[in-house]
Amino acid sequence: MEQLVVFLPLLVILGVFMFFASRRQRRAMQATIDLHESLQVGDRVHTTSGLQGTVTDITDDTVDLEIAPGVVTTWMKLAIRDRIEPEVPEAVEVDETDAVELTADADRLPKD
Repeated sequence: MEQLVVFLPLLVILGVFMFFASRRQRRAMQATIDLHESLQVGDRVHTTSGLQGTVTDITDDTVDLEIAPGVVTTWMKLAIRDRIEPEVPEAVEVDETDAVELTADADRLPKD
């Protein structure tokens, strides 16, 4: 009976660890499934091997990727790691005081 009392805290800690680890894995798997279901023609994607391409055709199990103009390869859907989001340039806000200072600095430059 004493041996059970000694190992009981270890078993509880191990059980809690396994619960949280499986929960994290289940969440990651669901995110991957959602990505594969939301793929559309024209999306830029990364594969698990690091290749970048544009989706040209989708079937139940495969995805055709254009990796260069006119070069289309067929991949398993499971090989798609993530979608490449298009980069949106951030707008730079300039105060009027900054614009006045820039103009004043430009006036001080030597003119050739």
